[in-house]
Amino acid sequence: MRIAGWVLSVLIGLFLAIASAVPKFMGIEAATSAMEVVGWPMKYLVLIGVIEVGCVILFLVPRTALLGAVLTTGLLGGSLAANLRVDNPLFSHTLFSIYLGVAVWVALWLREEKVRAVFPLLR
Repeated sequence: MRIAGWVLSVLIGLFLAIASAVPKFMGIEAATSAMEVVGWPMKYLVLIGVIEVGCVILFLVPRTALLGAVLTTGLLGGSLAANLRVDNPLFSHTLFSIYLGVAVWVALWLREEKVRAVFPLLR
């Protein structure tokens, strides 16, 4: 289970870093148009990318993984709220934050015995 948790954690980290944060740092059209759609000023583009990278680093470091998961959940909650506010498509845009958030917690549950002790899904 631990290996599966680490594989999933790395995949999530790579996704958040490469598919989400890097486009923000580079000002790629996909990132800027998404900011325009939800009504966020462009001045926050790099800041949001930095926050994403910070959350990923915290999540991937075993000692701070729980804090990283909590902060990532908060970041994804903000994303969900922004997409919901502008009435973006439900299953592809708005609920994507839920899908990713569940994956973050599943990955942490798989790799951390202490999390499994708090949430004993298996007997």
